[in-house]
Amino acid sequence: MNNQKNNTQTKEKVRITINLVLRILVIVSLIIQLFLREWGNAFLCVVTLLLFTLPKLIEDKYKIELPNVLESIVYIFIFASAILGEINNFYEKIPFWDTILHTLNGFICAGIGFSLVDLFNQNSKRINLSPLYVAIVAFCFSMTVGVVWEFYEFTCDQVVKTDMQKDTIVKSISSVALNEKKENKPVKIYDIESTTIKTKDGKEITINGGYLDIGLDDTMKDLFVNLIGAFVFSCIGYAYVKNREKNRFASNFIPKKL
Repeated sequence: MNNQKNNTQTKEKVRITINLVLRILVIVSLIIQLFLREWGNAFLCVVTLLLFTLPKLIEDKYKIELPNVLESIVYIFIFASAILGEINNFYEKIPFWDTILHTLNGFICAGIGFSLVDLFNQNSKRINLSPLYVAIVAFCFSMTVGVVWEFYEFTCDQVVKTDMQKDTIVKSISSVALNEKKENKPVKIYDIESTTIKTKDGKEITINGGYLDIGLDDTMKDLFVNLIGAFVFSCIGYAYVKNREKNRFASNFIPKKL
């Protein structure tokens, strides 16, 4: 009993430390961005600080307890995506940064979906959902959020002309559009060394290394790793519902009703 209490206290100290350190780093980043007159980045820092208050607001408003481990993961995810990813350009500097965050996003969103259904299930006298059903709902919730986010990225890229769906250089393509006979047979091109883009005003841009894919590879990769994160949490949630009292590992990620 004492070991469990000490373990809980240790996790609480780690959560508080992570929260404090990340807040300090965000404030330092905010000061730097204001000094550099990067108003967009400064606004993002303010939004990040506001997002850090969400776990506490959710706990107070809905009378639930977020596990320290899950809460710490949420803090790290917010900091990693906003401050490191956007402001410090880790998305470009670190090849797998976007992949890691999308996997983590799938995990967290599955946790949110699982918690919503599980808390409702525990407090309902009329409905008694099976652990498998709750896990499936959590998985579907996470995938839906992932798809909606990709819709958002696509919309921004098309309307505002951002590049949220990162482009990929590919060395081979297979396309029906290149079939001169207009047949439903794809023309396959391999070992592309470079492509050239010509604009109406005569400007030419050469892309070395292959063909520029505008977001499809990135979108499918994001959805796939989101699936992995969602599946992992759904398995954890399933194990937790099957044996709430003994599954201490899963309890680190499942909110509880106060």
